[in-house]
Amino acid sequence: MSEGHTNMIDIKMIKDMTDAFGPSGFEEEVVKTIRGYCQPMDMDHDAMNNVYVRLEGPIKELLDGKREGRKRPVIMLDAHTDECGFMVQGIMDNGLLSIIMLGGMDLASLPAHTVILRTGAGRKIRGIITSRPVHFMTEKERSAPLDIQELFIDVGAGSRKEVEELGIRIGDPAAPEVSFDYDEERGLCFGKAFDNRMGCVCILHTMKALQEMGAGLSVDVVGAFASQEEVGLRGATVTSEQVQPDLAIVFEGSPADDFYYSREKAEGVLGKGVQIRCMDKSYITNPAFLAYAHELGEKKSIPYQDAVRRGGSTNAGKISLAGRAVPTLVLGIPSRYVHSHYNFCLEKDIAATVDMAVEVIKNLDKERIDQLMRRDV
Repeated sequence: MSEGHTNMIDIKMIKDMTDAFGPSGFEEEVVKTIRGYCQPMDMDHDAMNNVYVRLEGPIKELLDGKREGRKRPVIMLDAHTDECGFMVQGIMDNGLLSIIMLGGMDLASLPAHTVILRTGAGRKIRGIITSRPVHFMTEKERSAPLDIQELFIDVGAGSRKEVEELGIRIGDPAAPEVSFDYDEERGLCFGKAFDNRMGCVCILHTMKALQEMGAGLSVDVVGAFASQEEVGLRGATVTSEQVQPDLAIVFEGSPADDFYYSREKAEGVLGKGVQIRCMDKSYITNPAFLAYAHELGEKKSIPYQDAVRRGGSTNAGKISLAGRAVPTLVLGIPSRYVHSHYNFCLEKDIAATVDMAVEVIKNLDKERIDQLMRRDV
């Protein structure tokens, strides 16, 4: 437990969640992992791999897309389950696999890194993203920018026939091969897919903390684990229509910028607490929700940092536009090197994110909800 935080972070949960195989459109392992950590809360999932969990009562009561008859406003906790990965586009005669990306990864970071490819039968096969040795490159080739069409996955085969005998087919997914590790002394987490399995971890910790409190809430809490965010915020389009929330909190494994900007300019610094996103390419926060989070951060001594992003987007871009508009708060865990094989983040920033979400939900009352929904204007 990080000093100053009230919520214990389950490191095994982080390991299980981040190690799970789940590139966009292929999140089944993540769904199973979430299911294992949701008991005894009621849970359901749809054909798109979106997962719905309700803190109290049957979840299906809230999945008919209607607000009529609800006893309390609904706050939806969102995080996406998918990770950046690849799909087999073709099988070459020499046994190499041509690929496309699922999500946006930096091409320069990919060569010579290992991936796990999953066949339609569920078999997992290790591959290496091709990297031409410098011995076979001209000076011009060494400095030329990469193109995804120049990268292949090598599974150690020597022919198309060998590849097909392994059960590999066009359309099979692949994801980075990285195992989670934790430095207890520093509270440092290492692994893959922190964008956005850390957000999934925050949903589960927030709901469990509220469950343990047992105190009456002014809102109904629904966790919505959305698929296919990295390929166009697709899952959240469905979850926001199904839940039709009155309010929302979006959790993200946000890109840390503490190595790219000066200390006074950086807005995603490891160790400085939860990142509250004011704006990005898809979303402008609700000012009253932002002020409410600031108020709680100061009052409860929860470390936070604000961020205004010129680019990037989260599921808030879809959720905030649902229905008659949904006041949405985006809470991020600063994570280094997202959209690459390897990530770092700190346990205390995860704890600060959970603390902020718990306090936001716990302290909601009718007056505050009316203010956030601008009913008092």
